[in-house]
Amino acid sequence: MKAFNKTARSYTEFFVFVTPAMIFILLAAIIPFLMSLYYSLTKWNGVGKNIKFIGLDNFIELFTTDTGSLQSLLFTLLYGILNVILTNVTAITLAVILTKALKSKAVLRAAFFIPNIISLVIIGFIWKFVFTRVFEALHEVTHWSVFQWSWLGDQHLAFVSILLVSVWQSVGFYMMIYITGLQSIPSELNEAASIDGVVGLKRFFTITLPLLMPSLTVAFFLTIANSLKVFDIIYTLTFGGPGGATTSITMDIYNEAFVNNRFGYATAKSLLFVVLILLITVFQVKFFKSKEVEA
Repeated sequence: MKAFNKTARSYTEFFVFVTPAMIFILLAAIIPFLMSLYYSLTKWNGVGKNIKFIGLDNFIELFTTDTGSLQSLLFTLLYGILNVILTNVTAITLAVILTKALKSKAVLRAAFFIPNIISLVIIGFIWKFVFTRVFEALHEVTHWSVFQWSWLGDQHLAFVSILLVSVWQSVGFYMMIYITGLQSIPSELNEAASIDGVVGLKRFFTITLPLLMPSLTVAFFLTIANSLKVFDIIYTLTFGGPGGATTSITMDIYNEAFVNNRFGYATAKSLLFVVLILLITVFQVKFFKSKEVEA
């Protein structure tokens, strides 16, 4: 009887603590996902009651006639590759510098981290003002032609502008991840390497970088996911222009759903986008995990 009561109590505790979480997951994730699967097979404007089931027509259109999706995919992949590389290289460089015995390192860490706590929408509007009004004023003072360029009106410069703002805004967050990783490396290893004559870049690539792999795994996972999902900066800086040159996948989905009123088609694009992010991030995490070593 005691065993039965103990078992019953354990099951009761399990359901008391697990059931609320399961209900939340069901309402917040599973049901919306199943509804998205259904809407991706329909023709619907997202508002009206008339929902027409069209099967796989949305996916067929996406893979056959929608050239805009291919352009947005290429932009997103190019932006993602460059953003991941520039952000992580810059963050690692800053982390190495700011782990040295500098008197102002605490102030510098805070200065680099502050842009990360500001809303991306606000960041976008601030930089839009900088690229237009501030650069115009600087050109009148300095007469440097670089300030007269159309940073948001030219296709190539608009891409560069978005990339620079994204790196500037996020680098402080990843810098802190790398600083934490660097501080967890035993100082004895660096001292032993110095005695053996392993210094500078050679010590960084042979000792520091391999031991920094756990931080690299986390940072690359976040930068890849955030790069593929980029929306706020593009929405506020260029709105996908000029001529759709800076339209990301998320911006393309937004336009289909809320500009073209093709909610079913946008949902089909969203599902494929989720699959793309899942495949890339799973491959990245498995690859980086295989490279991790223990101190």
